[in-house]
Amino acid sequence: MGLFDRLRGDETPRVAFIGVDGVPYSLLSENEELFPNFAALADEGTASEISSIVPPESSACWPSLTTGKNPGETGVYGFQDREVGTYDTYVPMGGDVQADRVWDLVQEDGRRATVMNVPVTFPPQRNVQRMVSGFLSSGLEKAAYPDDVRDYLESIDYRIDVNPKLGHETDKTAFIEDAHETLDTRFEAFEHYFEEDDWDLFFGVFMTTDRVNHFLFKDYERDGEYREEFLEFYRKVDDYVGQLREMLPDDVTLIVASDHGFTSLDYEVHFNEWLREEGWLSFRTDEPAELGDIADETKAYSFIPGRFYINLEGREPRGSVPEAEYDDVRDELRADLEALEGPNGKKVVDRVVEKETAFRGDHDDIAPDLVVIPNHGFDLKSGFKADSDVFDTGPRNGMHSFDDTALYIDHPDANIDDADLFDITPTILDLMDVEYRRGAFDGASLV
Repeated sequence: MGLFDRLRGDETPRVAFIGVDGVPYSLLSENEELFPNFAALADEGTASEISSIVPPESSACWPSLTTGKNPGETGVYGFQDREVGTYDTYVPMGGDVQADRVWDLVQEDGRRATVMNVPVTFPPQRNVQRMVSGFLSSGLEKAAYPDDVRDYLESIDYRIDVNPKLGHETDKTAFIEDAHETLDTRFEAFEHYFEEDDWDLFFGVFMTTDRVNHFLFKDYERDGEYREEFLEFYRKVDDYVGQLREMLPDDVTLIVASDHGFTSLDYEVHFNEWLREEGWLSFRTDEPAELGDIADETKAYSFIPGRFYINLEGREPRGSVPEAEYDDVRDELRADLEALEGPNGKKVVDRVVEKETAFRGDHDDIAPDLVVIPNHGFDLKSGFKADSDVFDTGPRNGMHSFDDTALYIDHPDANIDDADLFDITPTILDLMDVEYRRGAFDGASLV
């Protein structure tokens, strides 16, 4: 029995969540004539800019959005995290998320969830009725549960992700075509399982929006060569959101949200090279390749995006900073970061966040000591080549932002004032009448 075959009258309320990775609220709200379906969502429900998390990195954002908890509780801080007590690093996957996802809580309540293309969910869980893992999956063969899902997705040429290498080409035509094809099959799959599954929570993410923003966002903001192609792609996103909304029965509330904002990129900032030049970081080898190559006298090192670790004695294997000097050293590093200017004379850093402010929980032992939120135009990198320039440019012309995250709730009683990513999970549970302990989340329900 599918969603639309249900008998009415005694059913509990349901939610459909559609993620639009990296879509800034300003893009949609300032172009309502181009995006009428988002405009209708705002007019008939509620919509606003919300805050992302620290750091605004998709690998950390989606675990926080889907659990309502900060990285100190999810255990995921970014695309790369470090092992406790070593310099070894790993790429966090779905099994590394150490907090219950919203669909886990829905399933525990005896309800059914269909989850599709959410980043950091590989390998797919077996405790939901249907899951297709998203970003970081090794391939479709192992990303879909149960097996009949994979068979269907293969039949429509479903892609887990766009081919980002195409975005590195000067001519973006092939990249744009690939982005459209990826978006088309994602919508086709969402539409199919909207109708096929008897779900209480549908949770699906369009991630191609993030990919398009990385390579075309400056074209949009600064009237570049591919501005019309960028807007054409987003008109299709708007149309697909509108079609999905039209399919939903009255007892389903639609939520559409991004995980962070976006802005134009002018300079990549290679912070480990900056740390090396400023005397904070040194290496044991002439050609360092990884974190383990740092030398004993190192005082600080960096991970993307803008995460800084003090090389603390007793915590790091070759820690050089005594615990008694930790606060002074961290304050000195913070001051140096805040003073940094780019080649254009603009300050690189908007603000520096201390770990105690952003992270709390059982997994804050791997938290960065400082996190830099950059000013618009600067993308914070790391790397251990030690031969790169501090400021550089690459094929990408768009970057994540902490501000300008989008949230739309198709419910007239929702109040999005001063909201952030942590509020989304408790909001979904409230809308579904799923009981939860107040104070269990870092956010609160918006209804």
